Amino acid sequence: MMGGQDGMIATAYSVAFEGVEARLVEVQCAIQGGAAGFSLVGMADKAVSESRERVRAALNAMSIALPNRRITINLAPADLPKEGSHFDLAIAMALLAAINILPRDEVSRVLALGELSLDGRLLPVAGALPAAMAAAEEDCVLLCPQASGAEAAWVGATEVIAAGSLAEVVRHFTGQAILPPPQTNEIIENFTGPDLSSVRGHERAKRVLEIAAAGRHNLLMTGPPGTGKSLLAACLPGLLPSMSASEALETSMIHSVAGLLDQGGISRSRPFRSPHQTASKAAMTGGGKGAKPGEMSLAHNGVLFLDEMPEFHSDVLDTLRQPLESGEIIVSRANAHIRYPCRFQLIAAANPCRCGYMTDPARACARVPKCGTDYLGRISGPLLDRIDLRLEVSAIPFDDLVTPGASEPSARVAARVRAARQVQSARLGIEGRTNADLTGDALEKFAAPDEEGRALAALLAERMGLTARGYHRLLRVARTIADLEGCDGVHRNHLAEAASYRVSPGSLG
Repeated sequence: MMGGQDGMIATAYSVAFEGVEARLVEVQCAIQGGAAGFSLVGMADKAVSESRERVRAALNAMSIALPNRRITINLAPADLPKEGSHFDLAIAMALLAAINILPRDEVSRVLALGELSLDGRLLPVAGALPAAMAAAEEDCVLLCPQASGAEAAWVGATEVIAAGSLAEVVRHFTGQAILPPPQTNEIIENFTGPDLSSVRGHERAKRVLEIAAAGRHNLLMTGPPGTGKSLLAACLPGLLPSMSASEALETSMIHSVAGLLDQGGISRSRPFRSPHQTASKAAMTGGGKGAKPGEMSLAHNGVLFLDEMPEFHSDVLDTLRQPLESGEIIVSRANAHIRYPCRFQLIAAANPCRCGYMTDPARACARVPKCGTDYLGRISGPLLDRIDLRLEVSAIPFDDLVTPGASEPSARVAARVRAARQVQSARLGIEGRTNADLTGDALEKFAAPDEEGRALAALLAERMGLTARGYHRLLRVARTIADLEGCDGVHRNHLAEAASYRVSPGSLG
């Protein structure tokens, strides 16, 4: 990196965010003769332009007077959009170096981000984690607010300085009071949701939930209101293994850009996102000001739960189709295409019709069965074809509801899920990969059924009218069932069970 030049010019660095990528921005400060003024150039948005007033007020609070000359701040490259208040600290650093309060050589090695309050305090900003990774790549020192220090320090590949105020920054770089390095703060979260042992009955549903967790398969549950669909979905995070270090870093970078790492640490718990039915396309895919990540990306390496799935707008549901296949979403803007990872597991719940009682002759409306066809028809065929498991959740008998019974706890099921996932990762040679990722030659090699299984598969494909995608998903589910049983091969009984979860009787047909 280049240091400051001779004369009244100094340089610091910051970053502009494009998705989870932090692109380096050179913050140049020039103090020249002419009419006094403070201008900021370089394709800056409103929040960046307002940095002039925040920096001026913060310096005034420290009794630092700006020279009565022309001050120009340039954010290079000029054609890269700059958004957000996190440029405040880098602008202040370059300005302080230009007026010889801070050493220019040291400031030229600093990548800074942080918002300044009017009294000089440093306020936390989103994106400290990807900024720390960018600093490591550029061999820079990362300077950030104290509240963001633990998050940034988690990268561990670059020096991090976390300060509570601009005055602390000045004392640190002038040698008056050296700031201690921030400590990492990995968050260990214990699952606090419902346990499977609290779910009465629904043994078939619990079995399907275990298969979905073991192979990271997408699942759609249909059934009348109050039968426990949402409760079952809420139990799923308790069955999933914790994220690996690489998965936690990937997910946390997305959450950092979105400003969701409020405890300054990295969580190993898999995200569980449950957007409301009124969510827009931008809320689901990402976009808006700054092209922030949407619900699909926030669920990366975790679960996206859509309760009352047909109530979502059809355009919103169809945006799921491509990300479910590719594991990424591209947010298109006028001047950029921003890519976010979104490798999530889709869990959905739906009533069989609008009133919810299509399968109950005593309570169904007069429009049966057309009401059910119209209602579930809001889920397009191509999207439905991407859902591996479909289950009809019926009301449980009253005796099962009121009579205590022994039910397997989540911890025991989670142990089987963890063992099955370890087998899958070893088979594919990539940590965190599951049977849901089997494609092409790997699918043919690891999920091909035996001779009896092939005969059944041919019969199932004909009778169920499976597409090529549907058939491959059937094989993936069968492979997961075999893994849970500890079988090396896929047999007829595995395919038969997988096929029974491919169609929801009486609702999706």
